[in-house]
Amino acid sequence: MTRLRAAAALAATAAFLSLPVPAAAYPVDCAILLCLAGGWPASAECSHARTVFIARITPWPVEPPLQIWNCPMRASFHGAAKPLERLFDIAVRGGPVPFISIPETPAALQLVQDRADVDISDPAFDFVRSIRVFEITYQQRRSSDGDCNSWGAVYMGTYGAQGEYSRRRSSVSAVPTASDFAAPADCRSYWHRSVFVEWRDYEGSYGHEEIHY
Repeated sequence: MTRLRAAAALAATAAFLSLPVPAAAYPVDCAILLCLAGGWPASAECSHARTVFIARITPWPVEPPLQIWNCPMRASFHGAAKPLERLFDIAVRGGPVPFISIPETPAALQLVQDRADVDISDPAFDFVRSIRVFEITYQQRRSSDGDCNSWGAVYMGTYGAQGEYSRRRSSVSAVPTASDFAAPADCRSYWHRSVFVEWRDYEGSYGHEEIHY
């Protein structure tokens, strides 16, 4: 039943994305969440959201591309609404979000530090947890002695059950095949430096982007 409600909310999202709603009318991370779930449909709002999503991983520094803690899903006119329904409600209202019982501070949107302000552990939000960010640095060359020397550093950013973002050391072998990274087997001189992000939308369709620098 939860997935049916979520699907209905996403269908409503598609209708919202065809409306002329100013992108500044709601927090950009709400737009990123909606547009990512819907597979980045063509609209001014989703174009802006995707630009921000990619700009955040464009070095340097590399930031979490989705900062779900800046999307106030708990703020809603409908107390019984599910998280995606709250999110849609925030987006389509187009006006200021009413922060009931929340102190008015410059960081008002930071409702919960580094995680969603509602429970998003349901599989309906697996598209959030599908996001992975790889920071890739690799170089390879043959020395004057004929030895093949290589050096690589890979860091991977992932999202936890409640949308919290973490970054840890990973390995070259973990880099997705969709990346342009491909160290030659014959030890030719090779240099690669990029940030690669991948995701799946609500229906499981795969997407990725890579920024070289």
